[in-house]
Amino acid sequence: MDVMDRIQQQVDSAAVVLYMKGTPQFPQCGFSATATKTLASTGIEFAYVNIFEDQEVFQNLPAFADWPTFPQIYFNSELVGGGDIIVEMAKMGTLKGEMEKASEKFDAK
Repeated sequence: MDVMDRIQQQVDSAAVVLYMKGTPQFPQCGFSATATKTLASTGIEFAYVNIFEDQEVFQNLPAFADWPTFPQIYFNSELVGGGDIIVEMAKMGTLKGEMEKASEKFDAK
């Protein structure tokens, strides 16, 4: 399976997927730490992919959805954006609701 197919399989595997540097327990950059805390603050489950564990994913993810930076967050296989976007959504009070919708839609598949 080529790397783009693997990335597609990853984003299709959960309602919310976070591509990050490190893990939620041990983030390897401040942006990944902020994204993890922001998503976790909703109480809704999310999956993650440590981009340092797969160099092909690390190198090709920016081209997958034409988003050059990490972290990247996907709801139901669609790119939401980076950490700054979900922080803004949390400040506006929309993040938890959007994650709930993504989870409901994913569960209905």
